[in-house]
Amino acid sequence: MKTKNDLVPAIATYPGEIIMDELKAIGMSQLELAGLIGMEQTQLNEIIRGKRALNADLAILLEKVLGIDASYWLETQKNYELDLARIDKKNQAKIQVIEEWNIWKKEVPVPYFKKHKHLKGIPAEDISTVKQIYNVKHVEEMAQLYASPMLAHYKKSNSDKVDKINIIGWSQLIAYLGAKQKISAFQPKSKNEVINKLREIILKNKHVVERSTKLLASVGIKLVIHKNPEKCPVDGVCMWSGANPLIGLSLRYTRLDHFAFTLFHELAHVYLHLVGNPNAAFMDDLDAFAKNKDTKEIEANHFASNALIPEKAWEVFLTHEQRLQDHFAIEFANSIGIHPAIVKGRLKHEFKSYAIRTRIENELN
Repeated sequence: MKTKNDLVPAIATYPGEIIMDELKAIGMSQLELAGLIGMEQTQLNEIIRGKRALNADLAILLEKVLGIDASYWLETQKNYELDLARIDKKNQAKIQVIEEWNIWKKEVPVPYFKKHKHLKGIPAEDISTVKQIYNVKHVEEMAQLYASPMLAHYKKSNSDKVDKINIIGWSQLIAYLGAKQKISAFQPKSKNEVINKLREIILKNKHVVERSTKLLASVGIKLVIHKNPEKCPVDGVCMWSGANPLIGLSLRYTRLDHFAFTLFHELAHVYLHLVGNPNAAFMDDLDAFAKNKDTKEIEANHFASNALIPEKAWEVFLTHEQRLQDHFAIEFANSIGIHPAIVKGRLKHEFKSYAIRTRIENELN
């Protein structure tokens, strides 16, 4: 419950306002009142306008003329002065918060966070939220995030112009949302089970994101999906979230083949690179992976490709003269238990020709 001291008015009411109300009620002018109490009208007017304080002498005179106890007038003057002080203190606190927010907002993607309802436009609350998202207590700690190995690794593999504030903001948001998830303990030996069940989910292409999230949670892997901001060409991240691996996907493309490859690529990082390495973290722009010569990224690409389409089966498929035909891609996909969009997507990628015609549905459902 708020106490009287907690209640700060928006505007302080000075005694002169009450004097004017009383004069109006009894039909008396300021000039008449000044004459009755023996005061210059200009002095009385300054008191009425709050330019001069009401003292004990005037309080007694007002008591005689207006019939309102002198203690009331003195109490009103005291409360007015206290309210002025409280309002000033409150405004100073607001100014300090605004000044602090002006520093914070230079380090975070404010428009992006606002667009996705993570910030409210209330400085005090937004500062608290930003500290939680970035897991810092002071703005000076933000510098260490921009020196993280994950960002350094990403920048080496990505020649595009990127906004580092947006990149860090997105990855920290993924980590923040992942930390909120409470799932079972991680099962490092779940790789084959997860691959097979994910292939089934992708084959059916129904509620893929929800079903994949639930499956991964059952083996202790967190999955967070969140749209990436502008100037943030990123498909996925992989990191630890407490004792659980965390995969974050941007879904900047809503194709089934892209979702499948990205998810399996990040799963490769989980099983091949996170296990036994508590400090490992990866950020991936798969549009630029051809330029990436990092051994771990090459391993992750190989893992994803083979998990979706076994290498030997793919080699046989590529030798067939009808490999570009939809009907043959469908037959081949059925024979290995994968959605035909995965086959056509890989074919386009390896041939570096996204103009290959197909009527196979590739929208993520």
